[in-house]
Amino acid sequence: MIASLYAEWTKLRTVPGPGWLLLATVALTVALSSAVTSVVTCGSADCGEDATKLALAGVDLGQAPIAVLAVLVISGEYSTGMIHTTLSAMPHRCTVLAAKAVILTVTTLGTGTIAVLGSLLAGRLILSVHGFTAAHGYPAVTPADVPTLRAATGSILYLILIALLSLGIATIARDPATSIAVVLALLYLFPLFAQAVGSPHWQRLLQQIGPMSAGLAIQATRDQPSQPIGPWAGLGVTAAWTVTALLTGGTLLHLRDP
Repeated sequence: MIASLYAEWTKLRTVPGPGWLLLATVALTVALSSAVTSVVTCGSADCGEDATKLALAGVDLGQAPIAVLAVLVISGEYSTGMIHTTLSAMPHRCTVLAAKAVILTVTTLGTGTIAVLGSLLAGRLILSVHGFTAAHGYPAVTPADVPTLRAATGSILYLILIALLSLGIATIARDPATSIAVVLALLYLFPLFAQAVGSPHWQRLLQQIGPMSAGLAIQATRDQPSQPIGPWAGLGVTAAWTVTALLTGGTLLHLRDP
């Protein structure tokens, strides 16, 4: 396993693409969070907004580069034929997939932490000048606040789950373009369908089962009983999608030829 981990880490750090995708994750997350918080104002006491969720809004977009990176971790090897070399050097296929998952988890953990903390800092600075002050019932956004800490930690865990979900789907599909299309469809179509349907029942159901809409419920710090799904239950839905994809991908990787 140690040899597999070293091999996967060497692959990831010696090609230029991953670095740019990780940088894009941080930049897009902080940029979108800054944009969202800059257009929202609170002119009266308790204006009904969730300041922490606003500050973490950039995760919606920042997850896309992470998903692309995770897809390329394995599907890129299929497209170049390098997968034959990888599996010849390390014939235990599930070990190869596990090593990719571990390296991807560690990389996403570091990048996600920087992106989330950067978003919280930007949100704190911007929201404070847009009326989200203690006088209006909004203390400063900070990880020292327990609900905000849960939202921030959950957002990082969510990014890790999305990375592993993308890895599982890419292991199943093998083709980079197909894998990216499937992952982005899973993430973004559920919220779109939920907005498109007229039935409140179906809206709520789609929000409860979608990997993105359910997982990002972890960011809610206000009015939780009115949310379609609880914070940790929502993250559990995303985890279920991830485990299913990885188990299916690992089984197929074990059974079929490269």
